Amino acid sequence: MVYPLLSVYLVVQLGASPAILGLVEGIAESAASLLKVFSGYFSDKIKARKPFAIFGYASSVVGKLFLYLSVSWGYFLFGRVIDRFGKGIRTAPRDALIADSAGQGKKGAAFGLHRAMDTLGAAIGVTLAYFLVAGSKDNIKNIFLLSVIPAALGVAFLFFIKEKKRTLQPQAKSEKIQFKWRALDKKLKLFLIFTFIFTLGNSSNQFLLLRAKELGNPLTKVILFYLVYNITYFLVSYPAGRLSDKIGRKKLLVLGYVFYGIVYFCFAVNKSPHVFWFLFAMYGLYIGFTEGVEKALVADIAPVNLRATTIGLHATLVGIGLLPASLLAGLLWKYVAPQAAFYFGAVMGLAASIGLAIIL
Repeated sequence: MVYPLLSVYLVVQLGASPAILGLVEGIAESAASLLKVFSGYFSDKIKARKPFAIFGYASSVVGKLFLYLSVSWGYFLFGRVIDRFGKGIRTAPRDALIADSAGQGKKGAAFGLHRAMDTLGAAIGVTLAYFLVAGSKDNIKNIFLLSVIPAALGVAFLFFIKEKKRTLQPQAKSEKIQFKWRALDKKLKLFLIFTFIFTLGNSSNQFLLLRAKELGNPLTKVILFYLVYNITYFLVSYPAGRLSDKIGRKKLLVLGYVFYGIVYFCFAVNKSPHVFWFLFAMYGLYIGFTEGVEKALVADIAPVNLRATTIGLHATLVGIGLLPASLLAGLLWKYVAPQAAFYFGAVMGLAASIGLAIIL
């Protein structure tokens, strides 16, 4: 309900610049990513996932309340940081819980199903936001408040989940969590380097929505573009996960990064408001074929007793690039041209795909 409205609310209603949008999204997403390795570590240490998931999702509920109360971009930033703080706390333990629960050779399907259900919820939320905005264009803040209801219900349902403690094996004394770069496996280090390169060009999706708005589409139509993205994402995620179980994760990741570069290039050159229907569908294909698959790949290579830590470490290292990515996109948008932000993303996506094809 909230996400497709954020850029328009911040830039149009609160009067912030695209550079401020990039700063806000970069800080919020980086803050989330920097927490993931620590939440993963403590999840492994106490051999529990569920408490972190509950606390993380509850924090996001509080963040939505601050968005409702925001009267300037500073308040807005605080709300986004709290929301993403919750994401940082919950992500690694939740993903480890999914991996723990998946059968042998079915991690891709498990993560694909998770992404599909997550995105189906997003599609329903976007649909609700569309009808609320269409009914009254001045009620964006009220939508922020209404979004607290399904968010709180989601937290409540988590209390009914019974975590299977037996899936968490006792940690061997010889297993130590290494945070030193030189202690990492060589191929893993190269993998992290090229995913970091990709992240530098993978700025916040808010810039895609802002681009659609600035080329003449009304807010209601921009919301529908985001709905198309989510529906495509939902339809592709589970089949992509199952396909990765059969043909391997690497091929899908490399092709996904290539596809990302092509889509971002199209966002740069497009000048027609109507082409965004196609572009957001194509972007949904990219994310559906890569996000769950990459999570499954990291889970594959992680030691069972350090699974949440490894997942969190990967997310943290990649997340370091989120702040400069969104900030750079905002600066390119403001001081060069909106197209420059997308050209840069396209180049980074293609460069990362070449690197991954070589090292994997």
